[in-house]
Amino acid sequence: MITVLGGGLAGCAAAIAARKEGAAVEVIEKSTFPRHKVCGEFLTAEARPLLDSLGVQLPEAAAIRSVRLRFKWTEKTFNLPEAALGISRYLLDDRLQAHARSLGAAFVREPPRPVDIVASGRQPRSVRGRRFFGFKNHFRGPANDAVELYFFRGGYVGVNPVEGGVTNVCGVLPEELLRSMSFRIDDVVNQFQPLRERLDGLEPVMEWLKTGPLIYESKIGSTDAFACGDALLFTDPFTGSGMFAALATGACAGQTKARDQPLEVFRTQSGRILSRAFSAAGFLRSLLKTPVAGLMMPFVPGPVLYRLTRPRA
Repeated sequence: MITVLGGGLAGCAAAIAARKEGAAVEVIEKSTFPRHKVCGEFLTAEARPLLDSLGVQLPEAAAIRSVRLRFKWTEKTFNLPEAALGISRYLLDDRLQAHARSLGAAFVREPPRPVDIVASGRQPRSVRGRRFFGFKNHFRGPANDAVELYFFRGGYVGVNPVEGGVTNVCGVLPEELLRSMSFRIDDVVNQFQPLRERLDGLEPVMEWLKTGPLIYESKIGSTDAFACGDALLFTDPFTGSGMFAALATGACAGQTKARDQPLEVFRTQSGRILSRAFSAAGFLRSLLKTPVAGLMMPFVPGPVLYRLTRPRA
């Protein structure tokens, strides 16, 4: 019996992969699903063959074919080499859990035995220094086929379509900015004129969801457990690789554990998938904090920027 702690993207991917290897699986998840989560809800093209291997189909997902980067004074647009997917966590989590159950994985609320795979997400802890918080909302109105990133005031807000003609708006901004406006997200996003104009005419579906503090870190190569998803690595959301990373490391953990392979095999495989993208994202994050970022970015080929932050499929 393989016990997985966490029933989100990584945990369900681990459960599905382990069941496909013939192992008995139990998933521990205390939360009620499906539910909305703060997430960019963007799946890179690399996720398509992975989802196929897991047996998960997402015909409702919106096709995303281009990228738009908007800075204070400049803008950059380019086409993606392959169409990405826009899919809400509400639907994706539900689809993965349903598939895991259909394969025979059991879902329980309390751990009856030691845990084999940790997929419980980021662990809340206090941090010193500058902190970042994330937020998200869904909007109804005209949607396009682009993922748009608006960089301002030390952070950014992403806009992209998901299923059903809905537009996801998700951002990461420094705590001091959010606190100065009492975490009123409408007031914050209205400060940046290009973003305000982009959202004009769209109607929010729900109240803003918030999460944080967000801590960028990687335990690849040092984890002493089969940890996957955010429990293994939390990288910059602007790369759009977070959901793929969760699915890929979860599937890797489930397959490795089901085959009774040592932890070092999982470390090596997860490192091959994610290490380069994590390092590149950290470098770009530092660059984007500088005043010249908006002046430099138009001269860097868009496909190069995109390729630098892609995990290896």
